[in-house]
Amino acid sequence: MLAPPSGRYLSFEEKEEIAQLNAQGAGVREVARRLDRDPSTISRESRRNATTRAGRPEYRASVPQRKAELPARRPKTAKPAASTRLREYVRERLAGQVRRPDWTPVPRPAAAPWEGRNKPRRQDRRWASARSPEQISCRLKTDFPDDDTMRISHEAIYQALYVQSRGALDRELVTCLRTGPALRVPRSRARKRPDGMVTPEVMISQRPAEAAGRAVPGQWEGDLIIGVGSSAIGTLADRSTRFTMLLHLPRMDGHGVEPRVHNGPALAGRGAEAVRAAVASAIATLPEQLRRSLTWDRGKEMAQHAQLRTDTGIEVYFADPHSPWQRGTNENTNGLLRQYFPKGTDLSRWSRDDLDAVAAALNRRPRKTLGWKTPVEALNDQLQSLQQAGVATTD
Repeated sequence: MLAPPSGRYLSFEEKEEIAQLNAQGAGVREVARRLDRDPSTISRESRRNATTRAGRPEYRASVPQRKAELPARRPKTAKPAASTRLREYVRERLAGQVRRPDWTPVPRPAAAPWEGRNKPRRQDRRWASARSPEQISCRLKTDFPDDDTMRISHEAIYQALYVQSRGALDRELVTCLRTGPALRVPRSRARKRPDGMVTPEVMISQRPAEAAGRAVPGQWEGDLIIGVGSSAIGTLADRSTRFTMLLHLPRMDGHGVEPRVHNGPALAGRGAEAVRAAVASAIATLPEQLRRSLTWDRGKEMAQHAQLRTDTGIEVYFADPHSPWQRGTNENTNGLLRQYFPKGTDLSRWSRDDLDAVAAALNRRPRKTLGWKTPVEALNDQLQSLQQAGVATTD
């Protein structure tokens, strides 16, 4: 079976037209103009596929068409299946034993048998030569410079591993690849980021100019600090006054007992729904003048930002990838909080009252950047100035 011709290649009808025009004495540019093709395409086709008759070259359409059809026939026998020598070479470079400098083999760790899944997490993996398909393909030209039968592309090796009808390589040899994926993910899917909820409209570049400064209160930055067992505490810090609020994210019923459900709620308590509810509850305690914007990192816990905006009226923006300095106030606050909630500890053991006490301790600390005022005092000053501005406007 032949694949249908595409506009990239000359069709049989175009080749016949070239042969007829050549017989009529038309030049290369005239033929190219009539076929709406580049002159170099016509010149290359005529020169490459000409046959010699009566001592002079002659172009006939059947010759190049036959040359094009032979390699285009499908299905083709894969090279690893057709050549035992090539197949064994590829298998040895993929799964060959690891050897010492004196060429004696090294005992392999006892790896779990392959069950058709990705590489095991935090377990011993199979020790092997583990050359990549590209390394194997390119090395063939060095090891066999004069043997054209010992040639294979890296794509053909991948297909021999992942498409069983395309080769004779064992499926379990995928464990010898560095990343050990059980399935080959298309590039378009691999490029998709887990933060797909971040659209251009909610990027930090769209944040109002007043939020970039620190004169106006109500511009918040948020994040999570993570502990062991997927425990977490949410943090909110005001850019202007450094006032801090902590979000209690308790584990949900069934955590550690019920099996995980695909696309189900995050029982650890730091899923999108739990974080949205906690942020909304905290924001609801603030006057409307202090609900201007919230800048978050690109974590999936803020996937329900649109609903949060509807519930509270606060505008939500996301920082650029790998740019923690765009949320410097919150990052500094998280560093201060690690004095109370060190890394590697279970954060779910702290109650809401405990978190409120820690937040109060931070908010009562005098800050150099505030002229040695405390965040509470700075926030009160801002609220009083807003109230006075409102009274003056009313009068």
